[in-house]
Amino acid sequence: MLDRRRLCLALLSGAAILSMPLKSRAQPAYNDRQKAFRLDGGGVTYAFGINTKGQLETLHWGGRLGDGDTLGPVTARGDHSSFDLAISVSPLEYSGFGGGMVIEPGLKVACPDGSRDVVLTYLSHSLEGSTISVRLKDIARNIYVDLRYIMDADTGILSRSAVVENRTDDWIDVQHFAAAILNLPVNDDYRLHYLTGRWAAEWTLQERPLEAGSTVLESRRGSTGHQNNPWIAISRADTDEEDGPVWFGALGWSGSWRITVDKDAVGGVHVVAGYNPFDFDYRLAPGETLESPTFYAGYSDHGMGGASRLMHRFQRNHILPGHPAPKIRPVLYNSWEATTFAVDARGQMALAEKAASLGIERFVMDDGWFGGRNSDKAGLGDWWVNPQKFPKGLKPLISKVRSLGMEFGLWVEPEMVNADSDLYRAHPDWIINFRDRPRTEGRNQMVLNLARPDVRDHLLGVLDSLLRDHDISFLKWDYNRNWSEPGWPDVAPDQQPKLYVEYIRNLYGLLAELRRRHPHVEIESCAGGGGRVDMGIMALTDQVWPSDNTDPYDRLTMQEGFSHAYAPAVMMAWVTDSPNWVNQRSTSLAYRFLSSMQGGLGIGANLNHWDKSDFATAKRLIAEYKTIRKTVQHGNLYRLISPRNGSNRSVTLSVSADKSQAVLFAFVHSSTKLDALPAITLRGLDPRKIYSIRVIEGGFDPRTPPTASGAYWMTHGLSVPQKGDFQGSLFGFEVQI
Repeated sequence: MLDRRRLCLALLSGAAILSMPLKSRAQPAYNDRQKAFRLDGGGVTYAFGINTKGQLETLHWGGRLGDGDTLGPVTARGDHSSFDLAISVSPLEYSGFGGGMVIEPGLKVACPDGSRDVVLTYLSHSLEGSTISVRLKDIARNIYVDLRYIMDADTGILSRSAVVENRTDDWIDVQHFAAAILNLPVNDDYRLHYLTGRWAAEWTLQERPLEAGSTVLESRRGSTGHQNNPWIAISRADTDEEDGPVWFGALGWSGSWRITVDKDAVGGVHVVAGYNPFDFDYRLAPGETLESPTFYAGYSDHGMGGASRLMHRFQRNHILPGHPAPKIRPVLYNSWEATTFAVDARGQMALAEKAASLGIERFVMDDGWFGGRNSDKAGLGDWWVNPQKFPKGLKPLISKVRSLGMEFGLWVEPEMVNADSDLYRAHPDWIINFRDRPRTEGRNQMVLNLARPDVRDHLLGVLDSLLRDHDISFLKWDYNRNWSEPGWPDVAPDQQPKLYVEYIRNLYGLLAELRRRHPHVEIESCAGGGGRVDMGIMALTDQVWPSDNTDPYDRLTMQEGFSHAYAPAVMMAWVTDSPNWVNQRSTSLAYRFLSSMQGGLGIGANLNHWDKSDFATAKRLIAEYKTIRKTVQHGNLYRLISPRNGSNRSVTLSVSADKSQAVLFAFVHSSTKLDALPAITLRGLDPRKIYSIRVIEGGFDPRTPPTASGAYWMTHGLSVPQKGDFQGSLFGFEVQI
């Protein structure tokens, strides 16, 4: 049985922050005379203070302040008008729904007497090591909120979370609960950036003026969702890719979430991030607590590129498994497009031999290996090996894969069940449902209620056995539908809405326990593509699947959007067949490889259809990828030319942390009218060092010197002539010793 204490420790709000090495945490300070708290790290200062009403107010969030700068004491603001009281136009660090609050609060509760009024004021604080903890209390009731602040000394990224505690004599219902409220001062030129999408069209970067009123980004789906991602950035009008201020943040939560960006009546900006209050009601008995997710917030004065590089570094150093040195993503092959559900031992062994000949390092058998799984209409939930397809079990296939020098991986979808399955016939009560209501199916499947301890323990048992009995190194963990009928009829009605929190807690706990028992096994988060990518799931999975859309041209914009919020270290990208199934677009194999080599490289094409030249091209480019992948996955990313907004080009540059290697990808959609392309000027190199250039794919102007200083490449640039449709070029730059 899963240890409940270990489950709680697996919650992201605790695990990711507490795993941050002490030397990486900024040391906080409190000035009693000024009644001000302060955190400094990575060129950033975050400061807040206690105002004369006993409320916490934001004092500064941005570039580093001087050590002796005065920050307080803070005089509480007066009312703007009888319609806009001070509580709704002040930059409060955390607020309850009460005292005249009309914008998004941090906390809203309902009490047995019908009251829903909460007014929070400062009670106490502590500075323990690198953490600022501040306790707030309602002015009348024994309702407490503890705020926690930890800043990373390297990047200045602030981790914020909250805990609400019921010390009254009766229950309270928590109906709205945020991890944090962050504030920006009045300005009239803020611009809001966020990521939207849908299945097969994720990671579209949106940008618009931040105007009066509220912008709500959310998922009500029970999971992170494709439609919005829990990441935002706020810039100024003159901010561009490499210059200007950017405030950014991401919520570490894999369930229903909401981020609200309010511009209040006087122009102040408030960002509120946490659980989605839609259909949310978490009852706390006396003495019980509820912990929020964690919101990670940062600031850069080096534009959107600087903001994303800080976030990438923070994720690699503090969030990803294996931090601060997460494992490099191996090159993998996945069998889905070659065989779909028609998997068997002989066919998979033949594919494995072909994959090994390319230099593949991990062979992954996808859907169709278990239960009665011959289509998407049956078998989910029955995690036993299909004896017709594998009469001797999986071990002969795994032994074959291992003998070829590759790791073995499997596709699983543990949270789902088909009606046509042994598990559902035995336990129809195990799915999320409302009693005597329809049970909506998506992709012919229903969602198991992982909030139930018996479901949690069953999944742990079958997955643990699968991993214990087989030499499996990798699980592609899929999740192919959203919730519906979000009920839990086996508990009291006032406890059923806890499903939204307990499901995700148990998911995190399940992943954490499997990792503890099988530390060599890596896991990919997949949800019909990018439907569950966030900084919560990233703490427990080694890589993510950004989209089921593998069209290499579509992927250029999708991968760029992804990179604004998340590190290339986790972004998997596959080379699949041409014409691509999404758009029926035909592209060369080299172009498809170059598009995919900008993240973790995978091959998903049907190798049975390749000819000798395809194998030769793939083998060469895989070998080249292995010489640059550490820089691509863990280096500093510069988006030199964006493919968005009708751009004909896309250019990215990755530079290793020590600046000894750089990797330049250049793409053109189509050439027209003999138009010449401007030279590409690089960034991030050491201007004093000499770099040699190496052609991996494509070519450059023959007048280009074979070696030149970093200053030369960053000022004079590289001319890359590209003619034709869907052309790609790839160059490596190496420091000359």
